Amino acid sequence: MTKDVNSATAGDGSTATETIARNIPLQYVNTVNRFFTNLGVSDPAVEKYTSTTDSYSDIIRGLLNVHAVERGRISCSFSVLPVVANFYKGLHGGAAAAVAERVSIACARTLVPEEKELFLGELGISYLSAAPQNETVTVDASVVRSGRNLTVVSMEFRQKKTGKLMFTARATFYHLPASKL
Repeated sequence: MTKDVNSATAGDGSTATETIARNIPLQYVNTVNRFFTNLGVSDPAVEKYTSTTDSYSDIIRGLLNVHAVERGRISCSFSVLPVVANFYKGLHGGAAAAVAERVSIACARTLVPEEKELFLGELGISYLSAAPQNETVTVDASVVRSGRNLTVVSMEFRQKKTGKLMFTARATFYHLPASKL
């Protein structure tokens, strides 16, 4: 039986009053609502992270443990804590990308001075295998090329216990020209 869905009961017992869809069975709408509720989308704890501060960066920065910093190279590790795990108890893809961004910026800064502004132009990630929750992951980053106008950083994410390659990433930074005032 299909009908216009003008209100549907969410998993938390509340009722949506706006039109969600036309000609879609109510059971499908409720199934989708339950799916998002189970993911934590409607979790009231999320509200405390809607401020103008960069709380997500604080979470990522708090995960990383730096082991070595050399000219053009950085090695660090992090544990896949529940705060960065997805519904399937593995490292969330967005968290992997955020770690890749932070590590690549730090690696680029070992060669590019602070007075030169960097712009992340491209970040490519290959997800090869899952990083399970509570697993320790090592990240090794190295500058592939650094010139006057751009810097390219390559990264490998490996499982600490086995050395298994989990993700690879490559970041391209463009150097913004210095102002000549």
